[in-house]
Amino acid sequence: MSAPPHVVDVASARPRVRPLRWAAGALLLVLAAQFAWFLLTNPRFEWPVAGRYLFDPNILRGLGMSLLLTVIGMVLGSALGVLLAAGRLSGFAPMAWACGVYIAVFRGVPPLVQLIFWFNLGYLLPRVSLGVPFGPTFVSWPTNSVISSLTAAVIGLTLHEAAYMAEIVRAGILAVDGGQRDAARAMGFTAGQSFVKVVLPQAMRVIVPPTGSQFISLLKGTSLVSVIAMADLLYAVQVIYNRTYEIVPLLIVACAWYLAVVTVLSLGQRRLERHFGRGQR
Repeated sequence: MSAPPHVVDVASARPRVRPLRWAAGALLLVLAAQFAWFLLTNPRFEWPVAGRYLFDPNILRGLGMSLLLTVIGMVLGSALGVLLAAGRLSGFAPMAWACGVYIAVFRGVPPLVQLIFWFNLGYLLPRVSLGVPFGPTFVSWPTNSVISSLTAAVIGLTLHEAAYMAEIVRAGILAVDGGQRDAARAMGFTAGQSFVKVVLPQAMRVIVPPTGSQFISLLKGTSLVSVIAMADLLYAVQVIYNRTYEIVPLLIVACAWYLAVVTVLSLGQRRLERHFGRGQR
């Protein structure tokens, strides 16, 4: 007779020893400790100076301007992005082609180049006019009086953000099965009701995560407006350290505020993802 098979008692099973994981964990712990020691013991970080400027009024005003530009750019960029996405998905070929060209151009050109271009628009167009195309002009203004640092920042960030939001919205709409629209129309919903009540809530599961990432990316991207003398957070920091030559501690102040705001936004993004993903499981 053959010997009975070996019986394994699951209750007495022990987890496998993984020496490579223990070694990797120990290495990470050593690196983290070394980095913390470097931060705490290097006097050139000048932590007291960073603490003194953390709540400086000029720094807080710059932070407020960065947040304002982020909100304006995101709201206007999202609205324009929805229109561009609708144009890409429309059956009208010239409209779809024009929206595709816009998205390709504004996604391909770096935002810093766009900001500098809009700030120097007066070189190409000395006056901004309203009137009939190829006809009489009703009113006009000097371009440099219209395109200020704030105007150039809003235009540049909005147009750049709209190109990305158009692709995000388009991907979210395409992710919803076409049968959902057919079912809604069979229940008597109009096309608009089908989109608002059936398609959009399901598309938001796909739209919200990358939109949150774009909002955070736009907040960090506002630091680019400092090159056109826009008084954002980074520009406020630069003005101070150009006067005091305390570059490193003031850059630490800027990093601290960016990290704080991004952390808060990330928490809000997770709550939105949980809200729109409630019925996923």
